[in-house]
Amino acid sequence: MRESPRRTLRFLGRRAVWCVRLAAAAYLVVLLLLMFFENAFIFPAPKYPRGDWSGEQQFENVVFNTTDGVALNGWFLEHPRRRACVLYFHGNGENIAHLGWLLDSLSDRLQASVFVFDYRGYGRSGGKPSEKGVLTDAHAAHAWLRERTNLQSDEIILMGRSLGGALAVDLAAEQGAQGLVLENTFTSIPDVAASHYPWAPVHWLMKTQMRSVDKIPRYPGPLLQTHGDADRVVPFALGERLFEAAPGPKQFIHVRSGRHNDPPSREYETALEQFVRNLTAKN
Repeated sequence: MRESPRRTLRFLGRRAVWCVRLAAAAYLVVLLLLMFFENAFIFPAPKYPRGDWSGEQQFENVVFNTTDGVALNGWFLEHPRRRACVLYFHGNGENIAHLGWLLDSLSDRLQASVFVFDYRGYGRSGGKPSEKGVLTDAHAAHAWLRERTNLQSDEIILMGRSLGGALAVDLAAEQGAQGLVLENTFTSIPDVAASHYPWAPVHWLMKTQMRSVDKIPRYPGPLLQTHGDADRVVPFALGERLFEAAPGPKQFIHVRSGRHNDPPSREYETALEQFVRNLTAKN
């Protein structure tokens, strides 16, 4: 006998409810996984021996402590005829062993002493990374560099790439800087996450914020910022919004077809050299 239309509709209704419940359960599981692995996504923290540590003999190896007792590791390259001093904050997928070439390049091109260091959990640094932790690390590195060079905050240039840009902005907003340089950085971590997971309420769920867009208005000094418009990690629009929020004298280098991990563009390198010359000419 053929089923009645009413019985068929009841069966289809039950199947539809079951499918909706299954989809909702799967969605909640995915959200829970995103929340559970949030720190791992934001701070992949490559540890020693990842990276190229073969060149460390040419740098001063530094170990210093944070205010909460974590031992951090960094490399310092002092220029014998220093015109500038740079504190550099690397991206979330790097450690200092990826940056030996950068120390040499910045030192030579800018006639600068340069300090790079690893956040907690990275490279040879102890501890585990978190938003509060890495911000604490940034202030500890700044304090070490001031003591080592006998310079004040307004005599140190802060440079940050991607995640490191958020640390540089926080430090500039809190303690000032001679100049601030940002490479492919963002307005906030939830804004970045929303660009990758538009279907998830990340602004409500995420603990890590790093709201540089709210901090940079407190830094009135010179800013040089660069961003590639083909960046698939940190959307170009977020870099533009961060730049718009900065109140001081500023310059934005738009890198055509530039991706997140591309080498520095020639236009940016030229602008950086001029930026540092202008800063040091005032001394």
